[in-house]
Amino acid sequence: MDIKSLQLFVFLSESLHFGHTALRCNLSPSAVSRQLQRLEDSVGQLLVDRNNRHVRLTSAGEVFLTYARKAIYDWQQMQSLLRETQTQISGELSVFGSVTASYSILTQILPKLRESSPGLDVKLRTGDQADGIERVLSGDEDCAIIARPDQLPSKLTFLPLLGTPLRLIGPTTPGAFSDMIEKCVAEKHEPNWSKTPMILAERGLARKRLLKYFSDNDGQPNIYAQVAGHEAVVSMVSLGFGLAVVPELVIQHSPKQETVRVLPWLNELPPFALGLCALQEQLKDPLLQAFWKCSLESYPNQLKPERVLNGQ
Repeated sequence: MDIKSLQLFVFLSESLHFGHTALRCNLSPSAVSRQLQRLEDSVGQLLVDRNNRHVRLTSAGEVFLTYARKAIYDWQQMQSLLRETQTQISGELSVFGSVTASYSILTQILPKLRESSPGLDVKLRTGDQADGIERVLSGDEDCAIIARPDQLPSKLTFLPLLGTPLRLIGPTTPGAFSDMIEKCVAEKHEPNWSKTPMILAERGLARKRLLKYFSDNDGQPNIYAQVAGHEAVVSMVSLGFGLAVVPELVIQHSPKQETVRVLPWLNELPPFALGLCALQEQLKDPLLQAFWKCSLESYPNQLKPERVLNGQ
């Protein structure tokens, strides 16, 4: 017995008319009769009582109708599952970002991604966020979580997901340096930047924006130390070595949050737009496409992307 024969029997049981069933199945009435005869031969029972006056199911036909409907339903369910298996993507996607940025952004994306694309394996590599763009351009990573630079390389596309302001922070630990900063806050004037030790990231957008601010205002920061990454910058400030400018998001997720304070200066610095970057040509890849789509759905109120996938 094949599915088409079972479907024909179900159609006949509903119409109780050989002519109507023939039209629906695109067969001749005689072909419908032959298929019904083959079914009855297979079952070994008369399924339909037919004569010149009526067509009706026998008691065996009623039992067989229940079987036919279930068999057709099971077949359709199996076909649906097979189609889903064929279209479900699988593979590995590498994503790069700083620990803080990765935690902040991926926390929202990964649960949805694992539900919608369980075959997609995200390999997270962490490091200084300033390296993200180069790692994507070199092909070392499929995607990176970055702060959008003022000039984005033409080969890249950027999907902004959330914004975070830059904040000037100082230590809360007691000491002469903290006392000097507290006095400036109380007297409502900026410290002498040429004499105030500053902690800077070795590379990255926060460093560039801070140095540009001083250059535009004819100032010269007193750089005490340069370290790799915003997390290390916060640690240095918490130890009382100087002041620093870092994204607010880093402060919120830092284990040193209680040992630093936000200061009321340098609020003119442009905020960060955090998001994903990838090579434009790579957006055709189904794995990256699924990750991009899930990111859009996870951040429905994100800033308007410059370029997104067609149809998103």
